[in-house]
Amino acid sequence: MKNKLILWTLAGALALTGCDRNLTIVNPNQVTTESFWKTDADALVGVNAVYSTTHRGGISRWMPFYYIIRSDEGRSQSPATDIVNNMDQFLIIDYNYGNAYAVWNDNYIGVNRANQVIDNVPAIPMDANLKQRYLGEAKFLRAMYYYHLVTLFGNVPLVLKTPVVGDKPGSATIAQVWAQIETDLTEAAAALPTTYPAADLGRATKGAAYALLARAYLQQKKYTEALTPLQWLADGDGKSIYALVPNYRDNFLISTENNKESVFEWQFQINPAENTDDDSQTPNQNYGTSLAQFFGPSGIGWSDGEAQRWPTREFNERTTTGARDPRLEASFLFDSTDVRGPAFTQIYGQTFLQRYGADNKRVWFRKFQNDHWKNEEGYRSPNNWRYIRYADVLLMYAEALNATGKTTQAYAYVDQVRQRAGLAKLSVAKPGLTQAQFLDQLKHERVTELSGEGWRWNDLARWGDLGPQLANRDPAFSTFVRGKSELLPIPQLDRDLNPNLVQNPNY
Repeated sequence: MKNKLILWTLAGALALTGCDRNLTIVNPNQVTTESFWKTDADALVGVNAVYSTTHRGGISRWMPFYYIIRSDEGRSQSPATDIVNNMDQFLIIDYNYGNAYAVWNDNYIGVNRANQVIDNVPAIPMDANLKQRYLGEAKFLRAMYYYHLVTLFGNVPLVLKTPVVGDKPGSATIAQVWAQIETDLTEAAAALPTTYPAADLGRATKGAAYALLARAYLQQKKYTEALTPLQWLADGDGKSIYALVPNYRDNFLISTENNKESVFEWQFQINPAENTDDDSQTPNQNYGTSLAQFFGPSGIGWSDGEAQRWPTREFNERTTTGARDPRLEASFLFDSTDVRGPAFTQIYGQTFLQRYGADNKRVWFRKFQNDHWKNEEGYRSPNNWRYIRYADVLLMYAEALNATGKTTQAYAYVDQVRQRAGLAKLSVAKPGLTQAQFLDQLKHERVTELSGEGWRWNDLARWGDLGPQLANRDPAFSTFVRGKSELLPIPQLDRDLNPNLVQNPNY
């Protein structure tokens, strides 16, 4: 059952610059900070507002473009050239490009809302355990939003208190941002429960905090540190909480959300009355995600983002029964989603042959689309975004073990992922791999298991694989500039208002 968190917001935006305004008109009907933060009900509403930030368009629509389409597994043939230039081909000339600014702004809105909880909830008289849980949720979410900011923008302002007019925070170093993420997630893991009752399904858990902490360590190549949270998840208490679901595609259907494989997912639902992505405009906000519309196949959605062809060729191993890897059909819509070809492949109620003909070679990401229950897309997709899956945790654990010289032990965790897909154990198919060979194999395993889920860009960054050499499978990388294109530019609008912000290298 989909969790229906109360969605209510306290503030529209984070004022990084603290610019002065000449006229202030007080709305007598507006809830103020002074009149709020008095009861445990206020605390709950405040925490829910931090979750609600994931519904905003900068996060739920545009951020996946930067993690998926900008990577070598995605591309854009959109008629909107700004999407192609900024989100695919590294041709960024407008440092105030609206969709990038939305990503920056909405993640900082999430940070600001989390800060308000962390600043104000401690003084509220309420149950001590519940108070600690709320603070743990806020710290987890603040860390999540900063994870996005540091991996996309690099040296970002580290704002840890509710801002006031006149604040002009300087750029923190990447190391400082990572350190705060580690602190927040460590404290969150200590405060959060392992599970919730059904009414609170979808909230951050101890396992979610450990998984994101492990990812933060891994992204910094702190492999030894990553082992501890990953061990809790894969071999410790988390092993009794999480498991791979038998049917891989159940991870992407609206009927099987929040299953045992879900470590953390963003909750979406349909609001028929919506007319805005601004979640401060209740009750008219969109509780769903419009990404399915923007990633939808031509003739169904806008097709602004789609997949490269090469990932479909990574599914080159047969199962132990001689069948095709079932993850290919679950991951992509293309001429052979059905192994029998275009005349049998269904694209939202029509065959691929009917829609596109036999020679069309375009490929679209299928995960998080809605073709399993309707024949069109729209701006109100209720399909939850599975932010961290247990399969990803197992592959991260294998990577950390391998990196710390424990390649033999790492096999077991890749084996679990492969066996769910019906493939032979890696320990049987390719025993005795060296550390370097095992990492190369892991790169393949992460493509087949996680394509289109938003982790490819950071995987490439962590492995040191970002560069013009990727142009052989993604022509957009021919314009990639080392030392520049790894990060997005800090928005010039904010730099104009705040001279303490430093632009990223070579912009």
